Amino acid sequence: MVGRVGPDSLELAEAHRFVNRPVRVPEGLRWDVLSLYAGVLDGLRAAGQVDSVGIDSWAVDYGLLDADGALLGNPVHYRDARTEGIAEKVWATVPAAELYAATGIQYAPFNTLYQLTAAADSAQLSHAERLLLIPDLLTYWLTGEQGTELTNASTTQLVDPRTRDWSYDVAARLGIDLELFAPLRQPGDPAGVLRARVLEETGLTGPVPVTAVGSHDTASAVAAVPATGERFAYICTGTWSLAGLELTAPVLTEESRAANFTNELGLDGTVRYLRNIMGLWLLQECVRAWGDPDLGALLREAAAAPALRSVVDAGDAVFLAPGRMPERIAEACRATGQPVPQTRGEITRCILDSLALAHRRAVEDAQRLAGHPVDVVHIVGGGTRNELLCRLTADACGLPVVAGPTEAAALGNVLVQARAHGLVGDLAGMRRLLARTQPLTRYEPRGGTARWQEAQARLATR
Repeated sequence: MVGRVGPDSLELAEAHRFVNRPVRVPEGLRWDVLSLYAGVLDGLRAAGQVDSVGIDSWAVDYGLLDADGALLGNPVHYRDARTEGIAEKVWATVPAAELYAATGIQYAPFNTLYQLTAAADSAQLSHAERLLLIPDLLTYWLTGEQGTELTNASTTQLVDPRTRDWSYDVAARLGIDLELFAPLRQPGDPAGVLRARVLEETGLTGPVPVTAVGSHDTASAVAAVPATGERFAYICTGTWSLAGLELTAPVLTEESRAANFTNELGLDGTVRYLRNIMGLWLLQECVRAWGDPDLGALLREAAAAPALRSVVDAGDAVFLAPGRMPERIAEACRATGQPVPQTRGEITRCILDSLALAHRRAVEDAQRLAGHPVDVVHIVGGGTRNELLCRLTADACGLPVVAGPTEAAALGNVLVQARAHGLVGDLAGMRRLLARTQPLTRYEPRGGTARWQEAQARLATR
């Protein structure tokens, strides 16, 4: 994505798109990271001359390097099964409540901490001299410089959100060597310049600086929420839905842990207090199972299907792995004594109703747990294209929803680079520029929230 930024302009254009297809090999599910890096190089070539480059990606996954800086195998995919049962081993050493009080990160089986524990006896880890999270690995290949960007580091469950530094006690008790990690970087820090070989391959003229951004895509997306004031909730939608608040301090209470909220770090000392929800992954997997039917027709069928006839828990880890998604949704409805959706339209409506219901729960719970009321919900990311999901979320939350921008992560990435190069001001200024320049759609709630409360009760009593 190429961004162009001025005092009253912010434009984004797609330069190149490439496939991110994980590969299942005998030892498990792996990322094809060499293909991803080739896509990055192709994208730089297509973009043409630029003033800065920044990389964001998903969280928690990493590559291991040997003493020569060479990659030790393809990075493991967070949906790989190697972390099954690992949490219990970790909690035997650091109980779950202590772990949350120290790191503020929700339990998710794929957190880097659990991945490293699962890999503790592996030959690969024993030969590793450096661990780089995915965006930092790609940055290293571009520049030769190693660093660990803070917003992504916070998702490892090895960072103290109060000090914004490593949780040395947790790592020591679990036998995790923090020397594996490169020094921490802040969003906006310089991350090197493109190597001569990269310039040669892409046709760019150097020097081209690489800037650390909010390298966890959700950190970049939250930075691009076009909010005014502080009384807002956000939902970053895509494969996942990340729903919550932007705070100035973490919430580390036992009640917060029990509600499975996470305290990830954001720009300028902020905390992304949010809950992970399965998101449009549920629909993506169904669409894949159905042979990629026309999505527009599917959503029209869903809009015509009965509302809230059946709902599932869109935060349930039972939906984490790929495969058989329509059948698993049917099984979940059957297990809760609800009608089993039969048609593709009914299954799609079940998914969208369930996501809106999960959004409602997350927004309500976050306000209560943080003591931070909100007046509006901002939806950013790919889900903004799904008008039905946006309308249902407004109805479920009983709050206005402002949808947009769609490419929030890319915009947040670009704006942090622009700020580092003196083109925009503080976070509030970045958001004002977004609100002035990006198309936004507002959805008002309809019909009250009683039926959503009733639907939630069905799941609560299972």
